[in-house]
Amino acid sequence: MENKTILVSGGAGYIGSHTVVELFKAGYQAIIVDDFRASSERMITGVQDLIQTDVKVYRIDICDKDKLEEIFASNKISGIIHFAALKAVGESVEEPLMYYRNNLHGLINMVELADKYGVNNFVFSSSCTVYGEPKGTRKVHEGTPIGHTPSPYGATKQMGERILQDCVNSSKLNLAVLSLRYFNPVGAHPSGLIGELPNGKPNNLMPFVTQTAAGIREKLTVFGNDYNTADGTCIRDFIHVVDLAQAHVSGLEWLSTVEGSNMEFVNLGTGKGTSVLEIINNFEQLTGVKLNWEFGSRREGDLEEIFAETKKAEELLGWKSKLTFKDAIVDAWNWEQKLMNE
Repeated sequence: MENKTILVSGGAGYIGSHTVVELFKAGYQAIIVDDFRASSERMITGVQDLIQTDVKVYRIDICDKDKLEEIFASNKISGIIHFAALKAVGESVEEPLMYYRNNLHGLINMVELADKYGVNNFVFSSSCTVYGEPKGTRKVHEGTPIGHTPSPYGATKQMGERILQDCVNSSKLNLAVLSLRYFNPVGAHPSGLIGELPNGKPNNLMPFVTQTAAGIREKLTVFGNDYNTADGTCIRDFIHVVDLAQAHVSGLEWLSTVEGSNMEFVNLGTGKGTSVLEIINNFEQLTGVKLNWEFGSRREGDLEEIFAETKKAEELLGWKSKLTFKDAIVDAWNWEQKLMNE
């Protein structure tokens, strides 16, 4: 890949910002495209402080195809990492049309323009939610059947993969796609310069934990204590966001070796499950901060237990997670404390 300019949609977001940092560290240039509805200018500042250079940022909604095309026309882009999507499970249940319109329309625009401007390498931000509630083992591999997903958000990820697969199968497009199925990203950059910064009430566990510890949230509610797990709470595969970001760089390197149209699906996780209660208990032990929390009823759309088989990521991409959920807790709390002191 001689030209190493990567368009990163949603690049001012949580995972996107960490990935931009890793791209620059690996010798790539990144162009950020973001409408900032779910991100902050602060993340751009943090990224630029980390990489010690300015980043080109376009503040647009990718559903506006004309404005998106101006970016393709004015830059020589060699690859795309497509993060930009709405991603709150609960909100998607309440606002399904908003999720279908935004997540699918934006993806279609991106693929059409990639085809028009000859950008063949495409990394898609997918999710383990595409597996639905797996039957039998909760350790899922890429061949695990795609199941019923209880949320419109999950359905948009399933449909996004289907759209991309159909494009790869078409004789009219030349597209190499890597669909990365994330498990549960947590943590922050160890520098404390960037991290998860939800607008309003957090939808993810870790920022709700740190905001409760910081006194921003009065109480943390654990949704359900009657699941068929060791402590009754949901089990997830919590992957450090820096590990996740580095996987995207490995993905681009692999795509650069692909000839012709192709699509691969790869799980990104640690291969280990951790319960919600384990996160809470470890947070209190590692930080010395007591959390105010209580059990609540189950939340619609939540899966009981799911974690990743990671063998394919190791074999195809040469990537393996290095950091633990305990590292993520320490880094997330460091980030929260820096926010408190600003």
